[in-house]
Amino acid sequence: METKTDEVVEGIYRFSTFIPEVGIPFNQYLVTAEEPLLFHTGMRGLFPLVSEAVGRVMPLDRLRWISFGHYEADECGAMNDWMAVAPDAQVAHSTIGVMVSIDDQATRPARPLQDGDVLDLGGKRVRHLYTPHVPHAWDAGLLYEETTNTLLCGDLFGALGEGPVLSSDDPVGPAMEAEAAFHPSSITPDSAPTLRRLAALAPSTLAMMHGPAFQGDGRDALERLADAYAALLAAAE
Repeated sequence: METKTDEVVEGIYRFSTFIPEVGIPFNQYLVTAEEPLLFHTGMRGLFPLVSEAVGRVMPLDRLRWISFGHYEADECGAMNDWMAVAPDAQVAHSTIGVMVSIDDQATRPARPLQDGDVLDLGGKRVRHLYTPHVPHAWDAGLLYEETTNTLLCGDLFGALGEGPVLSSDDPVGPAMEAEAAFHPSSITPDSAPTLRRLAALAPSTLAMMHGPAFQGDGRDALERLADAYAALLAAAE
């Protein structure tokens, strides 16, 4: 395996490791700024590959913030490894996530984030959006980088196969293929309204964890993903 590095928008780097046995890529995103932030840590087993790749972009000990969508190995498994090489780094996650998981597992106390809280990174600004059970987990939340209009959307969307770094192709079709293959999403009556709330941001880049970074009409993509989830819920009912 190898971890590939690409700058997907100005100052935001994607580190992608394709795992053939699973059939999907695992992506981390580094937001470079005065206080750099890493979104997703990867599993502990990926730490040597990913940290080496990040180290080619900036010294690891400069890392200030670590965040992720929800408590799961591919999202935060290596958080303590990152804090070991970055002595000033602190996890920032949803208040619920900090309370029920992170402060028990992390080697340093985390920064709890309420819905709408902003971390001013110095040159970049990330806003926490609390999205419980979207795509899954009670503690789920995403980050919106305001200066580049980028939604760090975690497990939303995604696609099977290695795929390109960047894509302007429709992301909803591949996302629903992945949904049919893995059934990862917690689809509830709140799923579609939560996605429509994200759509109102009209992001121009969707930085996916398990697929290419989509560049295009993020509002439309999120609205159509909401429609697709609503249809699945209606069919189940």
